[in-house]
Amino acid sequence: MPRIFDNIDEYLSATLQKSLANAHRADFCVGYFNLRGWKEIDAQIATFEGGEDKQCRLLVGMALYEEDELRKALSAAPQDRIDNKGAIALKKKLAESFRKQLCYGVPTDADEAGLRRLLRQLKSGKVVVKLFTSYPLHAKLYLAFRDDPDNPAIGYVGSSNLTFSGLGKQGELNVDVLDHDAAAKLAFWFEARWEDRFAVDITEELIAVIEESWAREEPVPPYHIYLKMAYTLSQEARTGIAEEVLPERFEKDLFDFQKDAVKIAARHLKERGGVLIGDVVGLGKTITATAVASLFDHLRIMVICPKNLVSMWKDYAHEYGVQMEVLSITQAKKLSDMRIYHLVIIDESHNLRNREGQRYRLVRQYLEENSSKVILLSATPYNKTFLDLGNQLR
Repeated sequence: MPRIFDNIDEYLSATLQKSLANAHRADFCVGYFNLRGWKEIDAQIATFEGGEDKQCRLLVGMALYEEDELRKALSAAPQDRIDNKGAIALKKKLAESFRKQLCYGVPTDADEAGLRRLLRQLKSGKVVVKLFTSYPLHAKLYLAFRDDPDNPAIGYVGSSNLTFSGLGKQGELNVDVLDHDAAAKLAFWFEARWEDRFAVDITEELIAVIEESWAREEPVPPYHIYLKMAYTLSQEARTGIAEEVLPERFEKDLFDFQKDAVKIAARHLKERGGVLIGDVVGLGKTITATAVASLFDHLRIMVICPKNLVSMWKDYAHEYGVQMEVLSITQAKKLSDMRIYHLVIIDESHNLRNREGQRYRLVRQYLEENSSKVILLSATPYNKTFLDLGNQLR
């Protein structure tokens, strides 16, 4: 009787690790492959010598996203077989999907180390990866070959992709294949698809993806990081200036640089849920923030400011017709009993640079509980240490 590996009673990853530990080569065919999931089995693959018949061959079957696959299946157009041009296009598309994978979540030291090990295995020939493009292939097969004349191969078939979730984080259904004849038939099935003329090698593309990512072994020069940040920020600024529309009532009262600041800040607020306006004294942070708030007048808006600025904020709200509740920071204890405000403006935000302070905790708790968007205003966001700024951005 075959054993069942459902990631509940028995985990496929643990069983694969044991089988690979006694193997000299392996063949995997999966629908989807997650780069960061490789570290579940990379220690065992590292023992392979590399080269023909001494490596792990990985065949990935799905280059289309699920929604693309469904759209294609339901299309009234005839489904032609792939040609060379189509195979190359799918190859590029999959490489781009691998790049996007590495943009998800916060990278950990374990992720970085795992990707670097995969990089070394790809370069050394211990791992070869192909993309099967003849047709969508959603099979899940894991074969481990060992020096055992009585049982030279062991297979696992079922529902698990080569991903974190598939190997151990979600319920699956897989069984082992120990029968010699059955394992041989699975190996023959894999070989036929591996040698298919439209199974294209993507090993070099994977190497490039990792070498260009945050997991690259060569440190990125700080100047390049600066250029990347400058490019990204300037791109977002141009987008904000081009797409956001300033309310007419502010046109006559704002300078051109303030109009641009309003549009850029609004863009950041929409994309990230928060923005810091750090202009020096006298450049009009208050009217700029009021103009930004006017673009979000469909939300309930609150201003938290020093006590001596309460009347000023009320005057701005009245003059420009922006509905805003104004609360003195000295009354921060009232926040726990206040209604939900979806946009909160914090004036003189540098007063909240100490995260151990009571007011800091009260304000942060309110913002987190209500998922409020935030506009921070300060002429001196950085006082003595970078923590001053970091604590405000938290």
